[in-house]
Amino acid sequence: MAKVFFDHISTTPLDPRVLEAMMPYLTEWYGNPSSHIHGQGQAALRAVDKARGEVAALIGAKPSEVAFTSGATESNNLAVLGTAEAAGPGKRHVVVSEVEHFSVMNALIPLRNAGVEVTVVPVDRDGVVDPAAVRKALRPDTALVSVMHANSEIGTIEPVEEIGRIARDAGVTFHVDAAASAGHIPLDVRGVPADLVTLSAHNFYGPKGVGALYVREGTKVAPRTFGGFQEMGYRAGTENVAGIAGMGAAAAIATIESGAWAVHLAHLGKMLWDGIAKIPMLHFTGHPAVRLPGHVSFWVEHVEGESLLLFLDVKGVMAASGSACSSNLRGHDEEDLVASPVLRAIGVPSDICTGSITFSLGKGNTEDEVRLALDALPPIVERLRAMSPTYLDYQKQTAQGG
Repeated sequence: MAKVFFDHISTTPLDPRVLEAMMPYLTEWYGNPSSHIHGQGQAALRAVDKARGEVAALIGAKPSEVAFTSGATESNNLAVLGTAEAAGPGKRHVVVSEVEHFSVMNALIPLRNAGVEVTVVPVDRDGVVDPAAVRKALRPDTALVSVMHANSEIGTIEPVEEIGRIARDAGVTFHVDAAASAGHIPLDVRGVPADLVTLSAHNFYGPKGVGALYVREGTKVAPRTFGGFQEMGYRAGTENVAGIAGMGAAAAIATIESGAWAVHLAHLGKMLWDGIAKIPMLHFTGHPAVRLPGHVSFWVEHVEGESLLLFLDVKGVMAASGSACSSNLRGHDEEDLVASPVLRAIGVPSDICTGSITFSLGKGNTEDEVRLALDALPPIVERLRAMSPTYLDYQKQTAQGG
């Protein structure tokens, strides 16, 4: 049976060219970049420097403004916690949108515990942050504004350029989580006034376990790990040379090829969107036009998202759930499934939505794979809805004219 991977928002397959770029630093050139007196260390240092330049070029930055990390979570933690600490006692306020990733939202917990005030800016029903609401939230003691570039769950692209100008005019550090977008849609820090940008290698066909934080020259960020002075002092510890080389190669490929990927994915995404729009009681999430290419997210009335995913997997289609019933997001009781914060934020009704689905396509997906998903989905929805207690209640109420 064919296996179709439509979960590229969670991770992407390693590009063979990226693996080829990594291999020498897993085998022949195994040196430590800090040991640059001898040839092994020099080779490792050259690899890190080359990758730094390649990642910088992806977003229009200077190589000296790119610090490598273990991934997007560490980069987001460093941006949020490091900025708040570096801002000093006179800056005790942070502004975020209500649809930020957990690695931003949960980094706010220790800040709140330390007395930092947090303003959470709402979004509209498409998941869009209103720049005017960000402006209104700013205070003289605001240290940081953090708004993601694109939402992985619903695909919406945020107006980060306008928000960045507002933050800059107010003299506030602006952080953009671009883990879901970098390498797929343009983000140039020469035009977007972001001071900090989070990047994730495995989200644009690079290796897992490596990411980066762009730190605009002059931006103050306190380190979160302590030891040596690697990565300009932002991140102590011996660099993951092979991973960094892979991230650099992935960034270089994306710089050249992402435009063509976007055209291909936009075509497949429209094909998928138009096909599933025919399913009764199906509701798309996120902005209908200003969204990641190849990203289609939706929920179906009276159909549980996790069950839908399981049945799709049986048919060979692998997708994701940004769900109201998520297996790794639970309340105090193990059986108490907690609604997705993003779905709550955009007003999805919890009484008839028990989970959303995200199809996120990649550069290797094909029209035939989209057709397979379109063939598989309607009968699964029909079967699950027939077993739904809420749908049975709905039918009874409809029959009674309620």
